[in-house]
Amino acid sequence: MKHNLYTILLLIAFSVQVNAQDPVFTQSLVVPETLNPGFTGSASAWNAGIIHRRQWPQANRRIDTQYAFANNLVTDNLGIGITVLNQKETFTNYNYFQFNGAVSYRIDLDDNWRLRLGLEGGFGRKDFNFGNLILEDQINPNDGSIAGSSIDPGFLSYNKVNFIDFSFGILVDEENAWFGAALKHLSRPDISFLENGNVPLDLFLSVHGGYYFPLDNSPYAIVPEDSNLLLSFNYMRQSQFNRLDIGTSLEMDMFSFGVIAATNPEGRAKNSHMLTSLNPFVTMRIGEFKFGYSYDINASRFGHSQGVHELTLTWQSSYTCRDCYNYRMKLKDIKY
Repeated sequence: MKHNLYTILLLIAFSVQVNAQDPVFTQSLVVPETLNPGFTGSASAWNAGIIHRRQWPQANRRIDTQYAFANNLVTDNLGIGITVLNQKETFTNYNYFQFNGAVSYRIDLDDNWRLRLGLEGGFGRKDFNFGNLILEDQINPNDGSIAGSSIDPGFLSYNKVNFIDFSFGILVDEENAWFGAALKHLSRPDISFLENGNVPLDLFLSVHGGYYFPLDNSPYAIVPEDSNLLLSFNYMRQSQFNRLDIGTSLEMDMFSFGVIAATNPEGRAKNSHMLTSLNPFVTMRIGEFKFGYSYDINASRFGHSQGVHELTLTWQSSYTCRDCYNYRMKLKDIKY
C-alpha cells in the first residue's frame, strides 16, 4: 500500500517540475497587476477585474486558470488591493490557489515621471487531490466493491502543500510610457509533497515596459482622435525557463486590437523554437467596463493543442480617490 503511494508520488514529481512554473497571461496589458504589484492603485480609482484562461481545451489535458483583483489609491501616494489566483489541471487533478494582499507607494520624481514601489504577499496552496485515488485496502477482494477510505495513516498527509509567499515590484511611469520589474516568490516557499522533501519555489523575474505613440497629430492618420499605437515587451524567467513577449496594439476610445508574439530567446534544446505562438487580441470598452478576448495560435511543433482562449472583464470607476488632493480639487470645480 505504502509502496503504491510512493510510486504515484514519484510519477507526479515529474509534473511538479511543470507546475512549479507560474501561470502567464496573454492579456497582461489589460490586467497589469498580474505582472507587477507596483500597478496597485495606479488607476487612482476603484479598479477590479477577472481573467479566465483555458489552455488546450481538449478535455484530457485542459488547464483552466482564473485571476481576479481589486484595488484603489486611498491617498495621494498609497494604493491597496487584493488578488486571487486559481489554476486547475484536468489530467493530474492538480490545483494551485493563492490569495494575496498588495500595497504600493508612489513617489513623484518630477512633473512627469513617477516611481511606484509595490509589495504583495499572502497564502498559497498546491493540491493534487490524492483523496480521489483508490488504494489497495479500499478494494474488497471478495466482491470488488470499494470501501469508503484508506486506513493508510500517511495518505492524506501528502494531499496538499500550504505556504506563505511574497513578491516585490518597481515601476517607473509617465503619461505615455512605463517600465518596470518584479521578482516573485522572495520567500522561496517549500512546495514539496514529500514529508522530508525540500523543493523551494523558483524565483520568477519579469521585466516589462510599454510606450504609447499618439496618432492624432499625424497628417496621415485615418484613425479616430486620441488614438495611440502601443509597443510593449515582457521578459520572463523562472529557473531554466524563459520567455519574451513582444506586442503592438492600436488603442482607440472604444476598441483596441493587436497581436503579441511569444518567443523563446534562449533556446536550450536543439528542437527549441524562437517563435512559440502568435496571440491576437481585441478589447471593447462600454462605459466603465472593458471586455477582452485573445487566442494563442501555436507556432511550434507541439502538436494539435486547440490553442489557448482567454477572456477578461475589467471595471474602472469614473470617480477617483476621494482622499487624494487631486480628487478634492476636482470636487471644488464642480458647479452644482
